[in-house]
Amino acid sequence: MKKHYILSINPHAQYDWEQCILRNPITVERPDFASLIAQAVGDKAGSYLVAINIEVQVLEQVPSPQPQKVPVEVTPVTVKPQPSELVA
Repeated sequence: MKKHYILSINPHAQYDWEQCILRNPITVERPDFASLIAQAVGDKAGSYLVAINIEVQVLEQVPSPQPQKVPVEVTPVTVKPQPSELVA
């Protein structure tokens, strides 16, 4: 059984669970390995001792976009002091 997934690695992710994500390239769902293994044994009731071989072959790599610093021009604004109102 050969399946294809997209692996996204972001060591700077805000949360631990977002640092390494494996998803289906079409449905974008995370794989349920237990269901995939159950399909491989025919979904027959029982307990199984299984050996699982994972072979990883990188088909394509797309680098993560790095945030770029963009220079921003700020025009100075002069503020004219307003006379304060006196309350009696």
